[in-house]
Amino acid sequence: MTERSTLRISILAIIATFLWSTAFVGIKIGLQYTQPIQFAGIRFFIAGLMILPLIKNKKTLIPTIKDNFGFIVKIAIFQTFLQYTFFYLGIEKLSGALSAIIIGAGPLFIAIMAHFLMPNDKLDFKKLVGVLIGFSGITLVALAKDGNFTDNNVLLIGIGFLTLANINMGYTNIFIAKNKKAIPPLILSSSSLLLGGVMLMIFSTTIETIDLGVKPTEYYYSLFWLSFVSAGAISIWTALLQTKGVVISTLNMWKFIVPVFGAILAWISLPEEQPHTLSIVGMILISISLLWVNYLNRKRRKVTYIK
Repeated sequence: MTERSTLRISILAIIATFLWSTAFVGIKIGLQYTQPIQFAGIRFFIAGLMILPLIKNKKTLIPTIKDNFGFIVKIAIFQTFLQYTFFYLGIEKLSGALSAIIIGAGPLFIAIMAHFLMPNDKLDFKKLVGVLIGFSGITLVALAKDGNFTDNNVLLIGIGFLTLANINMGYTNIFIAKNKKAIPPLILSSSSLLLGGVMLMIFSTTIETIDLGVKPTEYYYSLFWLSFVSAGAISIWTALLQTKGVVISTLNMWKFIVPVFGAILAWISLPEEQPHTLSIVGMILISISLLWVNYLNRKRRKVTYIK
């Protein structure tokens, strides 16, 4: 992989993580007016519809879906249905800080899983140090935001759901990377989001009260933005995972900057939000982590090229 390709991947990964960082405010607004799983289902279904107009050769859409239907169903189940069922059921039971810390551990889970499941993505001591530094930064940023942890009997259930979300995310990333099928990323993203959204909406009817009433305007603004975020970020991430030569654990290190973007956006848009020493130190640690792991990745590529 050339330096130019690496730069392009890094830029796209940063764009995707920036989009994801804006989702937390939208989720907070939307969940004031509806049930979480139902909200997620509508969100991802709309996201799938948003991607459809971007598919250039629509004549190949149906044949491609038919030829890859089993693969699409698996992605819909793992990347959308299971991922966001675990995610929403977990965050509603935990404090914001604890949720952010557990979700922020995602790259660590992926690095460990990739070590055992991907032959070209081994986790050595130097790389592990980089991942742990990044996770430490995530923890500090989260603690600066909200140091109050849930202390009731649903704590372990919430932690369990978010841990399952991390494991599921790792498996899904590895599954997509190991199955680089001849299916364009936009078709894969659109069809899997549509199907996953329907699965979530159907599942919501079994555990939640159906709510089809008219909502305030801000609900629809948040729903539109979250759908746009999902359409953009998931399409970009799927394309990156399908790119030849991409190292999954290194790519997922960029997810450490999601809370960094989130904190900065909060400082800019919310008068009551101010930078804290813990936040600044955490961001510095995340920056060091990203620089270190990307340095190791470039070094590894040079050694491979020389061989």
